[in-house]
Amino acid sequence: MNDSTGPQSASQQGLPVVGQSRPERADARRNRLRVLEAADRLFTEHGVKNVSLDAIAAAAGVGKGTVFRRFGDRAGLAVALLDEREQELQAKILTGPPPLGPGAPAVDRVTAFLDAYLDLLDRHVELFMDSENASDGARYRIGSYRLWHRHLALLIEEARPALDADYMAHVVLAPLAADLHNALRDEGFDLSRMKSGLRTVATILLGAVSGGEGA
Repeated sequence: MNDSTGPQSASQQGLPVVGQSRPERADARRNRLRVLEAADRLFTEHGVKNVSLDAIAAAAGVGKGTVFRRFGDRAGLAVALLDEREQELQAKILTGPPPLGPGAPAVDRVTAFLDAYLDLLDRHVELFMDSENASDGARYRIGSYRLWHRHLALLIEEARPALDADYMAHVVLAPLAADLHNALRDEGFDLSRMKSGLRTVATILLGAVSGGEGA
């Protein structure tokens, strides 16, 4: 992957696309975004299981029927919210400014991704836990995991061609499991500490290695 060529599409980068949107009317999109923003705020403040569709509809200024027809139930709304936030992160990776977007060294793009993903995970850890534990191995089957894995594998291959990039991408993603993140928060780890630790891991993995690639 050559970042110097500027922003590329998902297909140009060989990345899968998370939740490709269907065309929708402008008013429907406005209502959807209002509902998602209200859900985001209320879920963060009170927890997913403590928020009703009635409360979300009232906060968004729409009828409960509008929420029900569009999302079905609270679980469907939670899935839609997580998908929306992951699409936003994907857009920043594909066409946003560096270092998260194209144009920066591979190591800087990896650490920028880890920071951005940890921000997303920390805000929505309950949603991530539900998604990743929906069934055995669910985390590794969802489209977003495949996207993040492919993105990291391309960057690792660019930075350290001698490494097994596909395997190392899984290694880098392993500490981002929602269950682990939630457990670390319960143990008193704050977000800055987790970011610092992951940056160190990525820098050591992808930085210059004295003694050769086989060390």
